[in-house]
Amino acid sequence: MVVQYEQLFQKVLPVLSIRKADFKMEGLKHITEQDIWRFLVSKKWRKIDESDLALHKVIEDIFSLTAAQYMTFTQVEELKSSNWFAPINEEEFQLLIGKGNSSSQEISS
Repeated sequence: MVVQYEQLFQKVLPVLSIRKADFKMEGLKHITEQDIWRFLVSKKWRKIDESDLALHKVIEDIFSLTAAQYMTFTQVEELKSSNWFAPINEEEFQLLIGKGNSSSQEISS
């Protein structure tokens, strides 16, 4: 299963590089080919059997991916992985309520 995805990744790496360059022109400076591939495997193809992925379909999916779709995916993944109930220290609490930020103190003065 993973072997086929790896082989497919190597085949379409030039297409992923082109899409990465497109995204960089749209302002996504830190995106990599692996990031795009992870989106496709995790989101776009999660319910598709990898043996059903034809090369032309994979290339179509790469080029049809939008920056907005990718950003939404990364934001949702970050929200899923965040520990919302982790304890915070006093400094983080002060920053959260705005008392630890010197710019907010200057504004209130």
